[in-house]
Amino acid sequence: MDGETNVNGHGTEPAGPADESMDPAAPAAHRGPSRKTVLRAALAAGVSVPVAMMGVPALARTNAGTGQAPEVTPSCDDGDDPTPPQMEGPYFKPNSPRRSSLIESGMQGTRLTVSGYVFGLACKPISQVLLDFWQADARGAYDNVGYRLRGHQFTDANGAFKLTTIFPGLYPGRTRHLHVKVQAPGRPILTTQLYFPNEPRNNTDPIFDARLLMNVRDVGNTKEAVFDFVLNVPQSPSPTDPPTQPPGGTWAVGTGYSAGDRVTHGGRAYVCLQAHTAQPGWEPSSAPSLWRAV
Repeated sequence: MDGETNVNGHGTEPAGPADESMDPAAPAAHRGPSRKTVLRAALAAGVSVPVAMMGVPALARTNAGTGQAPEVTPSCDDGDDPTPPQMEGPYFKPNSPRRSSLIESGMQGTRLTVSGYVFGLACKPISQVLLDFWQADARGAYDNVGYRLRGHQFTDANGAFKLTTIFPGLYPGRTRHLHVKVQAPGRPILTTQLYFPNEPRNNTDPIFDARLLMNVRDVGNTKEAVFDFVLNVPQSPSPTDPPTQPPGGTWAVGTGYSAGDRVTHGGRAYVCLQAHTAQPGWEPSSAPSLWRAV
């Protein structure tokens, strides 16, 4: 945002209109999973294995509720555009405390966790992204005196974040929602809101945007929500760039390997452990489930 350098500093961001070329009514399941889906699963698992071999969760706006593992797709640009902005509303306060849990002693309400990742335009996770959350309490009221149910945090080295809070109450004239400002280092601020599925007021709230729906499930007496932000942050390579070959060695992207095949990469020799077609990110040095150094 012009004139604002820190999401948690003073000043407000003018509301930006959502891109009208994106149809919020388009069924998410009709859009194929992107490389972000694949990366999200790998990051969550914390392993360097092809996610085609794993049950992978979908993005918040992809294959919602199907519970099926999407196919691996080599392309990142599948129409999953940057997360749309929304109005800030009247209750943002700068200088919120840094904390990942907004729950305080004696606070009433259903426990809610919101987790996800922040990606750039080339589907790469972004670390040290500042996320500033604020919301209404279980009665639908905002604290405009202190910092109750307000806080900011940063994504970790894998671009992940996790917020622990309560299920927000209904504010007059609005459906249930969370407010958030998201800012990658040195980049403009995204101000937006997150929504809950199957809320009756989603149909009457003039601000509601289906592209900002979280995936939410009940876990005992608590709720768990998932949402991945996509920021308008250029990254290299871009989705249209051809894959680059690793320096040196005989291993090559697009080559079909069988168990027992031998290659060299980065000055070392490796033997293939299981059949696969090589893809960027599956280099022998970073895919121990596929290759063993010899």
